[in-house]
This record gives sequence, C-alpha cells and structure tokens, in this order.
Amino acid sequence: MRSSLLVLFLNFLLSPFILAQPQSSWRVATPAELQNALPARASVEKERIETEMRTASGITDSHGNIIAGVVLITAGYSADGKYSHYLLVQSPITFGDVTLPIGNYVIGWQRSEDTLLVKFYDALSGDPRGITVAHHLANGSRVESFRIWPPSSNSILQIGRFSVPYTIKQASR
Repeated sequence: MRSSLLVLFLNFLLSPFILAQPQSSWRVATPAELQNALPARASVEKERIETEMRTASGITDSHGNIIAGVVLITAGYSADGKYSHYLLVQSPITFGDVTLPIGNYVIGWQRSEDTLLVKFYDALSGDPRGITVAHHLANGSRVESFRIWPPSSNSILQIGRFSVPYTIKQASR
C-alpha cells in the first residue's frame, strides 16, 4: 500500500516535467498528403520538371508541416546530373552538416567508393546550399530510390543504399 502511494505521489510530482518534454509528432505522410504537397512538375531553375510521384516519400507533423521529396525525371532537361530529387521543407531541418530553412530544394549526389556526396541546391535559383556525406546502410537494408524515415523510426534520409541523418527544428507559427 505504501509503495503504491509513493508511486502515485511521485507521478503527481513528476508529471509536469514528463509532459513538458518535447515529443516527436512527426509521422509518415500518406500518399494523399504527398500528392497534395508535391508538384507534378517541379519548378527547378528555368525548367518545370516532371516528378515520379510513385517515389514520393515524406513526413508530416501534427501542425500540417511536411518534409517530403520525390525523384525528378530529368531526361531531356539541362540538369546534367546536377540534381535528381526535389525536396519540400516546411520546417527547418538539418541533413548531416547542411541546415535548410523552409523552402524548396533539389538534391544531387556523387558517388565515391563507400559514400555519397549529397548536394543541396535552392530549387528556383540553383544556388548551392551545402554538401554532406551519406554512408552505407547496414547489409540487408532495403534499397529505396528516396525515403525520409520518421524520427520515431530512424531519423535518416535514404537514397539507394545510403543514408544521411537529420534533425528537425520546429517551425515557429
């Protein structure tokens, strides 16, 4: 009986602190949410490039912010291997060493022996935003053309067999 009362008393005292801890409200975005957020043709520099919606992946929070991306169909455009993915950011995020504010971006990559150099550019201007390194995932991991995992599972952006860790800062509203 005494131990039960002690547990209740401690829970009463600690509950404000437990409730004050930030909780991840990010989850996998549904296909409908991705369809609504991502363009069928992305504005990239002076082009409007078609996207491959079946490759779309993203996460969304309880406030309706979304971080999502999709493969660009760059054949016939002036991309010249500069970029391969479109990225929509509605909450500030850091991929590896690259911090991106809210905006639209394109991602390109260059493979080395054991890593990918992942390059981020502003979608409209083409201005470079930063470069980070993606590392091999563990053997046996499923290959994904593009996937943003929710923070509750694994805070990574996956391109093929490679991943870049990310952290999200909550957008001020």
